[in-house]
Parts: sequence; C-alpha cells; structure tokens
Amino acid sequence: MRHSRDFDASGLERRDLLMAAAAAAAVVTVPSVAGAQAPTVPSMKVSFTVNGKAQALELDTRTTLLDALREKLQLAGSKKGCDHGQCGACTVIVDGRRINSCLTLAVMHEGGSITTIEGLGTPAELHPMQAAFVKHDGYQCGFCTPGQICSAVAVLAEIEAGIPSHVSTDLTARPQATAVEFRERMSGNICRCGAYSNIVEAITEVAGRKA
Repeated sequence: MRHSRDFDASGLERRDLLMAAAAAAAVVTVPSVAGAQAPTVPSMKVSFTVNGKAQALELDTRTTLLDALREKLQLAGSKKGCDHGQCGACTVIVDGRRINSCLTLAVMHEGGSITTIEGLGTPAELHPMQAAFVKHDGYQCGFCTPGQICSAVAVLAEIEAGIPSHVSTDLTARPQATAVEFRERMSGNICRCGAYSNIVEAITEVAGRKA
C-alpha cells in the first residue's frame, strides 16, 4: 500500500509528475528540424610534399593524413586497416620517420615531406625493399604490404642512424642489423597471413646489400 506522501492533490504520483516535466522541457529545448542549421565544419589550407611533388589542399581540419592521401590525392597504396594505429597497414614516412597515417591529422604536417609506397619505386624500377619482398615472398594477400615495406625502409634508416630499440643490448652502442632487431622494430606491422619470416628475410637481404 502506497503512503499518502507519494501522491499530490490530483492523485498523481510524484514520479509521474517529474517525468512529465522532464519530457515537456525536452520538447521545448529541442529545435525543430526545419529550423535547425548544420554546424559549420572548419577547413584549413595545408601544403606539403608527397613523393617529391608539392601538394596544396584545403581540408576539413579533422581529416587524417591517411584520408587525405587516399581520398584527396588518390594514393590508395596506404591501406586503412584497423583505423586505430594498431595494424601498421597505413604506415608512411614523414620527414624521414615512419608514422601511422591514420593517427595523425593532415594539417599537422604543413611543409612536411611525405613518402608513400607509390614514392618508393615503380613497377618498372622497384625499390630494393620492394624487390626483396617479391623475391622472398614477403606477402600473401598484400593488404599490409605497403605499410610493411615503408616501415622496413625506415627501420634500416633507424639502425643506420644509431637509434636503439627495446632489444638493443647496449643503448649507447650502435644497434646491429640483426633478425632480432628487425622483428622488434617491425612488431607494429601486423601480417594476418603470417609472412613474418619471409619479411625478415627480405629486410635481411637489403640490410646486407647496404652493409
């Protein structure tokens, strides 16, 4: 049996009154569809060099570098895999460093120099890393391959520059181009087909040529 304090003079429960008041307030505050205006999307001009060619774009400031490359410049080699920076399929080289292009905004790279898989080599003249991937069958479905190759090229540059990794035994010494180093440094590039050993063989061959 409900207590008398749960009802007002008209016999309605207080809970019902509160719910009715909230609903009425919502109706008043929500604008009509006809009168609503779409929010203005900010845009910004950005200029950078992509594969040796100057590019100038006007983009929604929320556009990722990956989407700018794929949708605005039609460079579809860099793949959108997880879109969360976890698979490495979108890896490109920016100012000499490899990055996940899905995690960075295009407008952040004003004046930058960007290299995608299309800028490393051509079918008629492959980059040594591309040729090694073909030779050692470093791919299967090929979806992750552009990111794998861009990352592999940057890995050798990192080792040559003396940048240590988590498996470098001496952080003050120049790291060595070993399979252990390659596996650690490439660990952010996922191959769902499992061609990892072939990828390491390809990188090892290119590292041997450079040595």
